[in-house]
Amino acid sequence: MAAPTARRAWTTPVDVTDRLRRRWMRGDFLTALAEQHPFEPLCIPLSGPKPSELARDFDAVRTWVQSWGAAEQQLLRIEHRQVGGRVIGTNNLPHQAWIDHREQLWDLLGVTSTVRRFQTLLASTQVATPELADWITAHPMKVLDLEAHWERLHQTVRWILDYQGPSLYLRQIDVPGVDTKFIEGHRAVLTTLLEHCLPAERIDTDAPRTSFTARFRFLAKPSYARFRLLGDTPVAGFNELSVRVNEFTESPPGITTVFIVENETTYLAFPSVPGSMVVLGGGYAITRLSELRWLQDKRLVYWGDLDTHGFAILDRLRRLLPHTESILMDRSTLMAHRGQWVKESKPAREQLQSLTGEESDLYQSLVDDDFGHGVRLEQERVRFLAVQTALADLHGSSSQPPHEEGWPVLPQE
Repeated sequence: MAAPTARRAWTTPVDVTDRLRRRWMRGDFLTALAEQHPFEPLCIPLSGPKPSELARDFDAVRTWVQSWGAAEQQLLRIEHRQVGGRVIGTNNLPHQAWIDHREQLWDLLGVTSTVRRFQTLLASTQVATPELADWITAHPMKVLDLEAHWERLHQTVRWILDYQGPSLYLRQIDVPGVDTKFIEGHRAVLTTLLEHCLPAERIDTDAPRTSFTARFRFLAKPSYARFRLLGDTPVAGFNELSVRVNEFTESPPGITTVFIVENETTYLAFPSVPGSMVVLGGGYAITRLSELRWLQDKRLVYWGDLDTHGFAILDRLRRLLPHTESILMDRSTLMAHRGQWVKESKPAREQLQSLTGEESDLYQSLVDDDFGHGVRLEQERVRFLAVQTALADLHGSSSQPPHEEGWPVLPQE
């Protein structure tokens, strides 16, 4: 059993090829070629039989030597050294394998056509987008991986480099074969290439690398605020509008209270409340409303789903607008609707610092599954009468006999 174990330590022609291929995959050889370095012959030391193994397993040694003779006839130059002694005499055994020319190396690895394609990519990019030449030189294997898309990638970079006008949407990049889906699909590599080429003032380093539009100062999709007026005074003849948040710089006239809800049906059916408006939220994207500076001067009331994420959204909103109140997000509302509970699939478990004591206590009970696993009361499952009562209490109105159907209308103040 000893001889096979020893033979496995002898270097084979395949071992040499594998070793060179690892260097190829690192890009070492193509980088040297791109940098126009003169080729220096490559020497690979060979581990072969020891003198004691010559006598013990002479047939295996002879087979090993013959394999190197075949390799030398193909592409490698083999240097030998004398091994042996008094018992079996001296023998010339392979000692080093040499690659003397680049073409030998390409042929041995079977990459001649790949090298030519890389040289073509490098040459064309040096002409069209020379700013990328040193990146290609340093990352040749990445370029080859992107070969099918490289022309469009570097033309996109070239177009962005050349553009000097006002901010644009990604859709306005005008490169043949390039659309927003192409840019989104290659966002990571385009980010790397643009960071390599663009001057510092054209990169917003405070924006995350995952936000391509923000990092390279393209126009982002605008945020919208959809709202309904709950009184009798329309805006320009409309009771409901959807406007860009960055253009919603002033409150509609006569508004003193702003309600924020998450469910669209609830939003559409929200009762009439004089001097008020209701805004359709957006889950965790609700923070976009912090851009509406005039909300700081209004009574702001949030009503979301009664679950852990509903409280997390409330906490996030209150961190930006600390005067935010909540309605129907309390223990009594939850317990009064036990038959309407559903399951929250992935409850939040973060520490929420902006909740009131009562809200925080209920949130922790939900996190701890005090009422059962993942208990959730969705906004649209809350009875209309509970909403009427909460609004009446909020505005200090006296209770009116509830209607059996529909949303009751609050008494006019």
